[in-house]
This record gives sequence, C-alpha cells and structure tokens, in this order.
Amino acid sequence: MGEYIIKLPDVGEGVAEAELVEWNVKIGDLVREDTVLAAVMTDKATVEIPSPVDGEIIWLGGEIGQILAIGSPLVRLKIEGEGHVVEATPAKPVKAEAPAPEAEKKAEAPKAPAEKPKPITPPAAQKTSVATSRFSANAPRDEGEKPLASPAVRLRAKEAGVDLRQVSGTGPAGRISHEDLEAFFARGSQKPGVTALSPDNSVKEIKVVGLRRKIAEKMAIAKSHIPHITYVEEIDVSSLEELRATLNANKRAEQSKLTILPFLMRAMVRAIADQPQLNALYDDEANVIHQHGGVHIGIAAQTPNGLVVPVVKHAEARTLWDCAAEVNLLADAAKTGTATREQLSGSTITITSLGSMGGVVTTPVINYPEVAIIGVNKIMTRPMWDGTNFIPRKMMNLSSSFDHRVIDGWDAAVFIQRIKTLLETPALIFVEG
Repeated sequence: MGEYIIKLPDVGEGVAEAELVEWNVKIGDLVREDTVLAAVMTDKATVEIPSPVDGEIIWLGGEIGQILAIGSPLVRLKIEGEGHVVEATPAKPVKAEAPAPEAEKKAEAPKAPAEKPKPITPPAAQKTSVATSRFSANAPRDEGEKPLASPAVRLRAKEAGVDLRQVSGTGPAGRISHEDLEAFFARGSQKPGVTALSPDNSVKEIKVVGLRRKIAEKMAIAKSHIPHITYVEEIDVSSLEELRATLNANKRAEQSKLTILPFLMRAMVRAIADQPQLNALYDDEANVIHQHGGVHIGIAAQTPNGLVVPVVKHAEARTLWDCAAEVNLLADAAKTGTATREQLSGSTITITSLGSMGGVVTTPVINYPEVAIIGVNKIMTRPMWDGTNFIPRKMMNLSSSFDHRVIDGWDAAVFIQRIKTLLETPALIFVEG
C-alpha cells in the first residue's frame, strides 16, 4: 500500500490561491478515478477537482471557506502499489447547481449499499397535518443534540415530515433505525392530544463562504469607501411600452425579445456622451479617476448562488437588438454558472433591476470602484393628471446612486433627467446629433 498526495492545481488566471467551497468526500471514503473530490473558487469561477486514481481518503487539506495556496496538499489517499505526489487536473468551471442531497453525495462512494427502507404509509392523522407528526410530547434527547441516523432513514423521515430530534433511537449511541421510525409513527397515531404548536429553539450555523463571502466583502468595501447619494425620479414609460410591444410583435425569429433594459442602456449611452464623468472608475488610494470612452454596462443578476454582475462590453457600439441579445446571453451564463472571468469583469457603470419585484424605491449600492449605478423599479399603472383629467399611465421610478466624492448632486440630477427625457420620448434614442 502507498500514499498518494494530490496538490491544489493551478486553476488558471494566474492566481496564487483559491477558496475551498465544497468537499464531496470525507475521511474513510473509497473513491474511484475521476470522482470529484472538492470544489474551489477563484474570483467568481468554481472549479471541480477530480481524483486521478482509485483509493481511500485518509486526509483532507482544509475546511470549507479556507483559502489554500496553489500547490499545497489538498487530499491524501491510500492506494494499491507505490504512492507518489501529483497535481490533479481540474475540470472546467462547473455550473452553479444546488448542492446534492446528503444521500446522493454519499452514494458516490463505492461503499456497501445502504439499507433499503421498507415502504410505509404514515397514519392518516399525519397525512392531514405534517406539523402534528413532527413533534412528540417528550423530546427523547437534550436540546441541540444531533440525532444519529443513516441517509436512508433521514430521507424517509423528511418525506414523512418527521423531525428526527423527536425520535428515540435504539441503536448504538442512540442511532435511529427504520424500526424506530415505524415505532414513532405508531405512537403518533395513539396520541391525538399532541399539539402542532411547539417552540423551535434550533439555531442553524451557516458559514459564509465562496461567492456569498465575496459579495459580502465587496458590499462592505463599497459602503465603507463610497459616500452614496441616491436620486429617485419618476418616469412615464407608457410610450416606451407601446414601442416595445410593437417591436416585439414584429421582430424576426432570431432576434431576442426586448425588455426595458436595452432601451435604458441606449439611453445611458446617449446621456454619458454629454456627461462622460459618469462612466468612470475612481481609484481612491491614488486619487485618480479613470474616465472610460467605452461604455461597459454591468447588469446585476441574481443567481442560485448569489448576486453576480456580467458585463455588456461596448454598449456604445451596439444596436438595441444587439444589446438585448447580449443581455440574454450573459444572464443565462450567470444563472447556469458558466460565465467566464472576462464576462464578469470590466464594467464602468452598472444597472440593477429586480424586474416585477423591483419595488417603488431602492437605494442601490455602487459597484466599487465605479461612481454610478442605475436602479430600475417596477412599472405600475397610476392615475396621472394631464391638466384636465386623471388618465392611466405606466409609471416607473429610477433609483440611482452616485459617488458624492466625484459626482455632485446637480450632475447626478442632470444625468437622470436626460435619461428620463429619452425614455419618455423613445424616438429620441434613435435620433443622432
């Protein structure tokens, strides 16, 4: 028998370290070649680390959330034959998928198959009220004590709506078996007086790692460095919505459906031409403003793992339809976790929108080190006075924040008023000069 050491490989982009965001194995697991051992993240790309050999896990090189240097030992395996040290070859960036259930993760290791649960139909009283089956009159273990049970038992309890903390275990160290679960079901049907309203004193500890930690760090930097000024303006988008509906009804099959974002992007390009100081990055350490000619618009996008900002490069050189196609492409890449580092960097100004959930007013946090962010609120039909009567109009607020160190309130107001004019009279977006 020998020992096989896998080192953290160079995951690209010239980085010197990576964050350990997921373990798919534990000490004692038997793994086969190509079994995914762990996932690490650098910047906003997640990379899976596979095993190059069959073996038994005897040592893990860190905890979730730990920063590891490239080339440091990651996993040690016990293998047949002579052992040696290698660097694993990483896979391509993985999709941002929800973590696999515990039972599925453990099924990856070639261990003896878990005990197959016997089919059981919970009593009728439990079917009508899941909460009733979750609690017993007397807790069989101390508060906070974690119940011991196999993945199969846990899955079966979850499907039946049973809290395993309330089930007595007859196995070693109080381990809960299928028979214990069946006994609990039987007892539950004989206790009609059990109340469904019981206090829950549990506390779940969630470690902030990976993308969520990077988001937290960036938000903290933005709020600690930038004195924000937020400017809110009401915009009548009735004409814009009519134009958008007409264009969508007559678009070609290969063209992307237009949302309000491509119109806003084109309006921002026109407004930035008059006020280029809004399209800039502020290096507050060197006290230098980098004013960009190219308008690279970040689009804040919510993903299953958190907020990311893919970037539409050179919006000044794109048509309305081209902007729409690029927004769709980047949004899909962000949500599936396939966005590249290039697609997630280089913005000079950002748009943030929650779509129909956009609220009436927001206070967006600037994407540091940019100096402006445009927040899109939801469209609502409201009665507006036209001088004679109240008429229904489609109204939308823009809630925008600016770095008050380099953008004066007057300049911020002029910028938003220019965008307002363009969106309320959308034909102006397409008129040059």
